[in-house]
Amino acid sequence: MQRFLIICTLLIFAGIALGAVSKASAEQVFPDSSWEDRPDPIASADARPGGEIVVFGGQYPKSLNYYLDTNVLSSEIFGVMFESLLGINPVNLEYEPAIASKWMISEDKTTYTFHIDKKARWSDGKPITAGDVKWTYDVIMDPQNMTGPHKINMERFYSPQVIDTHTIRFTAKEVHWKNLLALGGFSLLPEHAYGDMNFNTIVFEFPVVSGPYRPGQIQEGSWIAFERRDDWWQQNRLRHKNKFNFDKVTFRFFAERENAFEAFKKGRIDLFPVYTSRIWINETTGNAFFQNHIVKQRIYNHQPIGFQGFAMNMRRFPFDDERVRKAMAMLLDREKMNQTLMYNQYFLHRSYFEDLYSPDHPCPNPLIEKDSRKARNLLFEAGWEVNPETGYMEKNGRNFSFKFLTRAAGSGRFLAIYAEDLKDAGIEMVVDQKDWASWARDMDEFNYDMTWAAWSAGIFKDPESMWSTAEAERQGGSNITGYKNPEIDRLIEAQKTIFDAQKRNDIYRRMDQIITAAYPYVLLWNIDYIRLLYWNKFGTPETVLSKYGRENSALWYWWSDPDAKAALSDAASMNLPLPPREMNIHFDERFKDASK
Repeated sequence: MQRFLIICTLLIFAGIALGAVSKASAEQVFPDSSWEDRPDPIASADARPGGEIVVFGGQYPKSLNYYLDTNVLSSEIFGVMFESLLGINPVNLEYEPAIASKWMISEDKTTYTFHIDKKARWSDGKPITAGDVKWTYDVIMDPQNMTGPHKINMERFYSPQVIDTHTIRFTAKEVHWKNLLALGGFSLLPEHAYGDMNFNTIVFEFPVVSGPYRPGQIQEGSWIAFERRDDWWQQNRLRHKNKFNFDKVTFRFFAERENAFEAFKKGRIDLFPVYTSRIWINETTGNAFFQNHIVKQRIYNHQPIGFQGFAMNMRRFPFDDERVRKAMAMLLDREKMNQTLMYNQYFLHRSYFEDLYSPDHPCPNPLIEKDSRKARNLLFEAGWEVNPETGYMEKNGRNFSFKFLTRAAGSGRFLAIYAEDLKDAGIEMVVDQKDWASWARDMDEFNYDMTWAAWSAGIFKDPESMWSTAEAERQGGSNITGYKNPEIDRLIEAQKTIFDAQKRNDIYRRMDQIITAAYPYVLLWNIDYIRLLYWNKFGTPETVLSKYGRENSALWYWWSDPDAKAALSDAASMNLPLPPREMNIHFDERFKDASK
């Protein structure tokens, strides 16, 4: 499995192998002679194939085609259906062979040649060829296809040259630290299966795949099942031993997390990550929890910290004014929300790159606190005045009224507090709740004023897609606020040719100060661990989850334990407790790398 972590995986693993290339005196061949296929040290030797796991998949997606619907779920699923040229070691983050058995990089780091493993096969038995690689690249770059965010990486290359059936060569238009990551990490599709189709209509049905899982039954709007392949061409590789154990992985979909949690407590869902402090603190009660039938754990691993906030559409009035955006941040009472709604479980954001700061690099950005007086002064400076007859702010005959586009009813408690504080300042906020598909469509078309957006992060950052001026008008892209800044563009260009990750991080910290001062988002809050609930019937690795992964890494490392399942059934029927499992899991304390 090549991209099994999440949508941010492609950002996590950049730079390590390329760092070695920067010192090359001639074309280098990878992997080097010291590389050998070894078992994944995170995977447990006790794992056994079989069984099923059912998880909450969020709202029903508009597509499983990650190239058309760039979200965490589609990335996760796409990554186990379709493979990429290179894999990534989940511990040391070094590149490994996958569809490509070896690869070469020229001395000037502009030419990349990949040799496809002659054993590589699609699920229908046909070989994976260089033609499939070129076709996938061309599909991504086709202007008619809605693959916007993925064009960013691929447009740095000329269309690849097919050398022979099993060899393909890419030539870069520019040197970039991310080039090998981009080429090695994009999922390949079979031309013979999908070449005659309109790519924008390939959304749920994927009869031909290459990875360890294939689509199974689908109940539209309710659930999607994936079945483990017994004929996966890589299944006997040592690095995949004791992984991909479940015969069936089922995603159940609910419009609201509250409903999903109720389904979890009834046993209809096996694994439930908790994103709501109220649930974690107040609602993990009852016999199933007290008697350890349901396991409650905090997982502290190396998952990078992203950010979340209320994104403001800077393309349109009134959020095209920096003073207004800053005022909106000062009118949000984050401290009150953290105390009253989230039991002080969160830290408050002051950065877009939280994990780049430490005692050695303290964050210089101020912590924004609620200050209605300063907010009103900023609005007056921006030309807004209160109409004494209506009580609302006006400018050029227009009331300060905007819509907050949301897709989750659970956000209502937070928005109600915000709306009251805005109203006191003479601002009307109208909540416009839509389902996932409608929300995504409006976002793709920039048809919104403000919305709640949460972003994952990677160890190695790539700010281009979210903060580049060139991405501000790309529909379906990550620069949802329409942020534009020439200085940020200059810094983005500067970091492209820097292969030292620490030096790039210095640039990103400078960028962070500039972006934070422009207030494209009303920043919110976050936590630095994973809150996990699951029924006590599974075997797990010592670390429970992978080193850098989120909760869904459980799907590829856990296994169905018949003894644990029987013990749970007996305990439930006789109202007896099960032995407790440790609540706090620290990856570094539990991980033992047998390969060392």
